[in-house]
Amino acid sequence: MSISAALNAAQSGLQVSGLRAEVVAKNVANASTPGYVRRSLVISELMVGSQTAGVTSNGVARVQDSAIKSQRRELTSDVAQATVLASTWQSIATRVGSTADGTGLFSAFSKFETALSTSITSPESTATTAALLDAAKGIARELNSLSAYAAQARSEADSEIAQGVETVNASLKQIQDLNKRLSGMDRTSEQAAMLLDERQRVLDTIAEYLPVQTVQRDGGTIDVLTTQGVYLINGSSVQEIEFTPSNSFTSDRTLAGGQLSGISVSGTDLTPGSTSFGAVSGGLFGALFTLRDADLPAFMDQLDMVANDVITRLSDDSIDPTKTPGEQGLFVDPAGGSTLGLASRISINAAIDPAQGGEIWRLRDGIGAATSGPPGDSTILSAMFDAFTQVKSMTGAGLQGSFSATDLTAQLSSLVGQKRVYQDSVLASTQAQHLTLVEAEQSLTGVDVDQQMEELLLIEQAYSANARVIQSARDMINILMEL
Repeated sequence: MSISAALNAAQSGLQVSGLRAEVVAKNVANASTPGYVRRSLVISELMVGSQTAGVTSNGVARVQDSAIKSQRRELTSDVAQATVLASTWQSIATRVGSTADGTGLFSAFSKFETALSTSITSPESTATTAALLDAAKGIARELNSLSAYAAQARSEADSEIAQGVETVNASLKQIQDLNKRLSGMDRTSEQAAMLLDERQRVLDTIAEYLPVQTVQRDGGTIDVLTTQGVYLINGSSVQEIEFTPSNSFTSDRTLAGGQLSGISVSGTDLTPGSTSFGAVSGGLFGALFTLRDADLPAFMDQLDMVANDVITRLSDDSIDPTKTPGEQGLFVDPAGGSTLGLASRISINAAIDPAQGGEIWRLRDGIGAATSGPPGDSTILSAMFDAFTQVKSMTGAGLQGSFSATDLTAQLSSLVGQKRVYQDSVLASTQAQHLTLVEAEQSLTGVDVDQQMEELLLIEQAYSANARVIQSARDMINILMEL
C-alpha cells in the first residue's frame, strides 16, 4: 500500500471514529428518554476499483425487535384496562364496607339493627329513639350516596371514552403525518431515526386505549389495525373512531336501549362487549365500556334490590296497625312505582322525621298514630326488628340465597370484595408480565451506559491507531524529503 493510500485510509478511519463517537454520545444523552431506541453507525469497507481505500459510513441504524415490541404493546393495553378496573372496584369496596365497626353500607345496616334492638329494651328513651332515627337515615344516606357514586362513575367513564377517542384520532393523524415525512426520507439518517422513535411513542399512546398491530409498507410507512383486523390507518387514509358522549346517566339509560353511544370505525362496531367481529377487548376503552355498561349498572341493580328489600320488610302491614294498609313504612320511595333507581330515591318517612315536620315518637307508636302512646310499649319496635332480621329467600341482580336485611348487605359486600380481589390479582399479573417485557425490550433496544462507555473506549483506541498511522506516514515523508 502506498503512503497516500495509507493516509486516505487513516483519514477515513478518523472520520468514521468521529461519527461513531457522536452516535455514542447521543445514545448516552438519551439513555433516559422515553421511547428512545439505541443507535449504531453502519460501517462498510470503502473500495476504489478493486482496492481497499478505508472505511465509510452508510448511515445510522436503530436496534429493533418487532416481536417483543408487539407483545409489550399488547400488554400495555392490558395494564391500562386492569388499572382502571382495579381502581374502581377498590373505591366501591371501600364505600360498601366489610365490617360493622367501619363505614359504608354494611356498617349502616349493622348499626340500624343494633339501634333497633336497643330501642326495644328502652322504648321510653328519647336518646335511643333518636339514635334509631339517625341509624335509619344512615341507611338511606349510604344507599343514596352509593347510587350517586355509581351514576357519577358511569358519567366519568363516558367522558373519558370521549377524551380517549379524541386522543386516538389525533394520534392517528400524527402517525399519518410521520408516515408522509418518512416516505421521502433516507431511513438510515439520524432524522429518520428520530421520526421512527416519535412514531413508536404515538403508537404506545394509542395502545393504552385499544390493542393495535402494525403492518410495514414500502418507503418506511405503516398501516395501523386493531388486533381484530379493523384498519385505523390504511395507506394514506385515516379511519377515525366515532363516538357520541352522553349528558345523563340514570339507571334506565343503556347502550342496549340506544340511549348511550358505542364506538365505531366506518360503520364497523368496535364497542367492547358487542357481537361485532371488531369489538375491542382491552385497553382503556375495554375497561371504561365494561364499567359504564356492565359492572356499574349491575352494581346499581344490586343497590336497588337492597333498597327495595328494606322498604318492603318494614312496610309489612302486620308491623304497624296504625298505618293505612298498603302504605310504606319507615323507609319510603317518594316516586313510587318501578324499583329502577330506587337506591337513589329511598328516604325516611316524613311522618317520623322531625326535620320533615314529623314526630319521632311515631317510631315507637306507629306512623299513623295521632298522639303519643304508652312510653314502655315496644310492640311495633319488636315487630320491626323481627321483620328486619327475618331470613327471606331472594334471587336477582346476582344476589341469590336466604338473607336477613343485614345479611343481604353482607352478601353484597362479599361480592364486591371478591370483584376487587379478582381485579387486583389481574392487575398484579399483567403488571408483572408487562414489566418483564419492558425490561427485555430495554435490554435489547435501550441504552446501557456502561456498554456505551466501553464502546467509546474502543472508538478512542481506533482513533488513536488511525492518528498514529497518519503520524507515521508524515514521519516517512519527512525522511524521504531529507534524502
